[in-house]
Amino acid sequence: MATDKVLGRQKRKLRIRKRVNGTTDRPRLSVFRSARHIYVQVIDDTTGSTLASASTLTKDLKGSLEGKSKKEQAREIGLAIAKLCLNKSIDKVTFDRNGYIYHGRVAEIADGAREGGLSF
Repeated sequence: MATDKVLGRQKRKLRIRKRVNGTTDRPRLSVFRSARHIYVQVIDDTTGSTLASASTLTKDLKGSLEGKSKKEQAREIGLAIAKLCLNKSIDKVTFDRNGYIYHGRVAEIADGAREGGLSF
């Protein structure tokens, strides 16, 4: 049984996804956040494939994130996804906040990705 909060986010997500679409030239940067972790994927919707991903559970990042606040961790994840994208010669993305309010950890991911060199 889903709560009203979850159902509201799912409705917002569907409204957003009508307009936000990832292409090969400009893939979609999708954010998912849980109470404890945050996940980011760069997705090409034309082929349905994930081009790059990072999260607070990624082995390379897990050690460096210990002891930091959730917002600091989100910024680090944004920097990491930008580095992965630039290695694959992706410099432009479309930001998909996935129904979450553009505030807090979601905004920190966006700021970290911009700081890392992605444009959206």
